[in-house]
Amino acid sequence: MDQNLPWQTLVERWRLFEELGFDSAWDCDHFIQPSRPTGPYFEAWTLLAGLAAVTSRIRIGVLVTSNTFRHPSLLAKEAMTVDHISNGRLDLGLGAGWYEPEHPMFGLDFAEPRELVERFKEAVHILDATLRNDTTSYQGTFYQLKDATMRPRPVQQPRPPFVLAAHKPKMLRIVAEYAETWNSFGTPDEMRERNAILDAHCGDIGRNPKTIVRSLYGWAAMMPSDPWDSVDAFQDMVGRYSEAGVNEFLIDQPRPEQQAVLERVAEGLPSLVRR
Repeated sequence: MDQNLPWQTLVERWRLFEELGFDSAWDCDHFIQPSRPTGPYFEAWTLLAGLAAVTSRIRIGVLVTSNTFRHPSLLAKEAMTVDHISNGRLDLGLGAGWYEPEHPMFGLDFAEPRELVERFKEAVHILDATLRNDTTSYQGTFYQLKDATMRPRPVQQPRPPFVLAAHKPKMLRIVAEYAETWNSFGTPDEMRERNAILDAHCGDIGRNPKTIVRSLYGWAAMMPSDPWDSVDAFQDMVGRYSEAGVNEFLIDQPRPEQQAVLERVAEGLPSLVRR
């Protein structure tokens, strides 16, 4: 979503997505916009709380929260709060973090990839435990909790669904253990290969792989062609990624001149699209 737009414009857009019948709408977690780092940009979770209050049906989330920005116990409190504001419409998205330039800008550490993965695993465990339980203690390498309470309990029980971003085997193993939805971006072949790795991890731990939704982030700059060029282009994108095992589509919103395509897609493909 365009978090560089004025608040009232964002409200109008999210209400439009809801009116058109889309299943979910998402913002993203950056302190600056990677493609335009000198421009304005709203913070993800406070913005999501505001948008939760001005919508009523559509599911909402951050695609995805960067684990490098917040202690997981703070994120758990934020998620619980937004789950109440939205009356149980939150999907909790989390990734390890990737955009290094914004970290020194805001005084944040950015670890090597191995540590990012290890921190992510601990954070997911803490989120799962704190959102499921009244009181949680945890002694990890990177995070520690002592009798941390989660009151009130989230609206969604046992906790809001997890949408975990992952591209490589170690991260996909964490997805297999904890996620309701796996999210990634890439070509159809890349998504197919990652799907197979995730299936294998599920087999290793005795989990039915069909219990994990396979979600594509349609990052326009990373896609072979613009799915909003036409309804046919959108259908072609859905078909190619569906064959690769994708069954949920979270697509960057179109440019203003492509609005008519968005409305036609919403009318004709409601069972195939999320955004």
